[in-house]
Amino acid sequence: MRKLIHATVWLLLLSGLSGCGYNTLQTADEQIKSSWAEVLNQYQRRADLVPNLVNVVKGYAAHEKEVLTRVTEARAKATQIKVDANDPASLQQFQAAQGEVSSALSRLMVVVEKYPELKSDQNFRDLQAQLEGTENRITVARNRYIQAVQDYNVTIRRFPTNLTAMIFGYKVKPNFAVENEAAIAKP
Repeated sequence: MRKLIHATVWLLLLSGLSGCGYNTLQTADEQIKSSWAEVLNQYQRRADLVPNLVNVVKGYAAHEKEVLTRVTEARAKATQIKVDANDPASLQQFQAAQGEVSSALSRLMVVVEKYPELKSDQNFRDLQAQLEGTENRITVARNRYIQAVQDYNVTIRRFPTNLTAMIFGYKVKPNFAVENEAAIAKP
């Protein structure tokens, strides 16, 4: 009799766990990891393009040393940051460093406008096209990551999965934030 009660309790516990959302949490967490890896991959692709772009521009615009130095320094800073996507402060630091790279590259493109012969150089045009494609890939990867984090965060807040999340220590994940939100809110 005692064995029957013991088996029944285990059977009820196991059947209760089937609807607890544990597997859903695992799937959502893995989706976040995969999406984050793609974000990092695209940022690395951009970082790998920067030295080639700087070298091509350097040949035409050597006296624009300050802009070239800023691009190189921003890239170096961004590639040295060790980011933990689960830590909001680390994610914010990573995002700021990547924003500096974007800003420095924008200034570099402004400088390029002064040099028609550089704009007609095939190597530069190829690198510029690769950079534009990479920026688009970064946007897509970030959007996928943002969606994966949103899905995960909704899952761990929804009943009954929220109980499983509490038991196993799952927490809300930080997401990318809009840089300078106050500035874009102004009409």
